[in-house]
Amino acid sequence: MPLLAIRHFEQKVERQLRLLELKKTIIERNIGRHIRLFEQKRDGIGKKIEEQIRQFEGKRGIRLDDEVRFIRSWIERPLSIGAVTPSGKILARTMARYVDPHSDGPVVELGPGTGPVTEALVQAGVAPSRLVLVEFNPGFCRILQARYPEATLVQGDAYSLRRLLETLLLQPAAAVVSGLPLVTKPIRMRLRLIRDALDLMLPGAPFVQFTYSVAAPLPRRLGGFSVEASERIWMNIPPARVWVYRKT
Repeated sequence: MPLLAIRHFEQKVERQLRLLELKKTIIERNIGRHIRLFEQKRDGIGKKIEEQIRQFEGKRGIRLDDEVRFIRSWIERPLSIGAVTPSGKILARTMARYVDPHSDGPVVELGPGTGPVTEALVQAGVAPSRLVLVEFNPGFCRILQARYPEATLVQGDAYSLRRLLETLLLQPAAAVVSGLPLVTKPIRMRLRLIRDALDLMLPGAPFVQFTYSVAAPLPRRLGGFSVEASERIWMNIPPARVWVYRKT
């Protein structure tokens, strides 16, 4: 190829590269603008919901602080919060019924939030000093620390359960109760979490998980554990079901 033709070709390539760079910059700016608009709209929705809840509280003479905190946290991180509102009392009591309050060893709760299931466990006879609460949200941790000072509070990612608890637990756990949004995670992550939990527990101890979905968070065919389910709890909003896994 003649030298002049090569130069023309190089100039053409340079023009194309500059054009691509310009388009890339425009796309990045548009994406940034949409992200900012989304964040502004999200914050506006959160404030509007809180104001409506405050008005409801004023009319009814009640406080809904836990619901407000859950709604705000869910708006900010919808896939990391298991529910839009705290677990209902019927669901919480159903989960607590699968835990033997007279068994030996600690009772681990994953993702307790503001503590509705924790409260049900204590009401069912589990001593607060036996509770090990694993919560990621620092705001919820402060609430749990104030409400259950005798419990052991671990702030961290419950999906790294083995790393968090294998040196902390002085004896095998009597149960693991989970309020994590398990079905939003890949199947391998769910399987690892449940297997790690079962390895930290006494033989036959329950891993108790609730979901809003009809299907089990982990199917029985994966093996290594038994599965049982409660009746669908229609009184919960939204309706839920409790799944119990035990090592076989």
